[in-house]
Amino acid sequence: MFDKYMICEDGFGNVTEGGDTIGFAFQARLPYYRGIGLSMVEDIAVTIDGEAVPREQVRFSVRGRTWTLEEMETEYSDRWNFGEKALITVLRAGGLPPGKHKVQLAERIRVSYLPFVPTTRDTKELEIAA
Repeated sequence: MFDKYMICEDGFGNVTEGGDTIGFAFQARLPYYRGIGLSMVEDIAVTIDGEAVPREQVRFSVRGRTWTLEEMETEYSDRWNFGEKALITVLRAGGLPPGKHKVQLAERIRVSYLPFVPTTRDTKELEIAA
């Protein structure tokens, strides 16, 4: 139901650290009407311009803290709240070139009352300014 709101249209761009471009980032929301514990996020899959990003290159950040997807599996004291924008960072040397890019996001979250683990998807075309 909230899948079309997963990828935020603001906040897309390259990430620099120490003068080097280490990747790119975008903001995302949870596609669920309640917040969930971070350990309940089974996967965050990113595809950029048709190329799947390896899971090890994805980082998740909320409220000033950052986790790998593996670290999130055992994070029991923090949550991703409804409507909260998380920063999804993809480590990729050099980042992305300026211009339009097709960003695809698939979030798989564990919901206590569902007998299956749903995967919700969103796709947007976002632009990095020259």
